[in-house]
Amino acid sequence: MTTMTLGLFQRPEPGMGGSFVLSALVHIVLAAVLFLGVRWQVHAPSTVEVELVDAPPPPAPVVEAPKPPPPKIEPEVKPPPPAPKPDIVLREKPKPKPKPEPKPKDDLELKKRMQEQLASEQKALDQQRQERQLRELLAAQKADAARKATAARASALGDYIARIQAKVRGNWILPQDLQGNPEAIFLVTQLPTGDVLLIKLLKSSGNPAYDTAVERAILKSSPLPLPSDKALFDRELKLTFRPRDK
Repeated sequence: MTTMTLGLFQRPEPGMGGSFVLSALVHIVLAAVLFLGVRWQVHAPSTVEVELVDAPPPPAPVVEAPKPPPPKIEPEVKPPPPAPKPDIVLREKPKPKPKPEPKPKDDLELKKRMQEQLASEQKALDQQRQERQLRELLAAQKADAARKATAARASALGDYIARIQAKVRGNWILPQDLQGNPEAIFLVTQLPTGDVLLIKLLKSSGNPAYDTAVERAILKSSPLPLPSDKALFDRELKLTFRPRDK
């Protein structure tokens, strides 16, 4: 080192400057390496702490929802092919046999049956006609009897009313100045014995004196005549009076 130091203060020789610089750099690098190496050995190595962590559990497998089963596709049922028509040989229909011509005996029997049928129908028609005529006769007789009964009743009723009117005329006293043939109609209510209960003037003659005279005569004629047939009796009688009637 002394030699190196002394050499530094010596005057450099020409051509030795570059070598000197290079040698100095090598020595500096070597000294730095030695220094760092010693320093590294003196210091204790730094402790590296490692924390052991349990590894995370593996992710749960994703369970996919079950897919719906594919729809059942029923095989298309094809109709069975039509059975082949059997080869049937159509038989020809037998021709109808000609009808035998009717014999004379058959004609006679047919005519006889037709005559019997006509006779039976004619008999039925005659019976229906007789029944209809009988019904018409009975209806006519019934109607005639009804007309006769009505006529007899009307005649008996007319006779009954006429006897009442005759009795009333025998009891009235008419006004002296009465002119014409005035008509007065009264409704008379009577008992079954003919006794008069009530007299009502239905239609005035236009002459009050005449109306009053007739009403008094009806009251004076009580009891009124009774009919010969009790069926003709009526509690209310409609009586018409005209002075000139007989």
